[in-house]
Amino acid sequence: MGGAQSHILLVDDEEGFRYAATRTLRSAGFDVVSVPDYRGALQTLEGEQPLDLLVTDIVMPDRVNGFALARMARMRRLDLKVLYLTAYDVPSHEAIGKILRKPITPAELTAEVRLALAP
Repeated sequence: MGGAQSHILLVDDEEGFRYAATRTLRSAGFDVVSVPDYRGALQTLEGEQPLDLLVTDIVMPDRVNGFALARMARMRRLDLKVLYLTAYDVPSHEAIGKILRKPITPAELTAEVRLALAP
C-alpha cells in the first residue's frame, strides 16, 4: 500500500513546507521529487521518471495555479492522480482530486497520500 514503488511529484512554493512534506513522505517509503513551481513540475513531467501522484499547492506566485498545473500534468500523464494543498478558501469546481487544508500534520498527509494511491 504505497511505498517505494509509488512515485510522487510535490509542488509547493513554500520552502519550509516542501522540505517537511518531502521528508515525511520519504520516511513513509515514497519516492518524492520536490519542486518549487510549475516550471520544475513540467520539466519533471516531460522526463522519463515514473510518477503516480501529483501533490500540488493551489495558490502559487506564478500565473499557473495548482488547478492549471494539474490539468497540464494530466495532459502529459493521463493516469496521474492528484492531491491539492491550500491554506486558503478556494472554489473546488476545478479540482480533479481531493483538496487538503494546510496546516496538515505529517500523519494526515501520509494517510491522504496512501488513500489517493490506493487502487
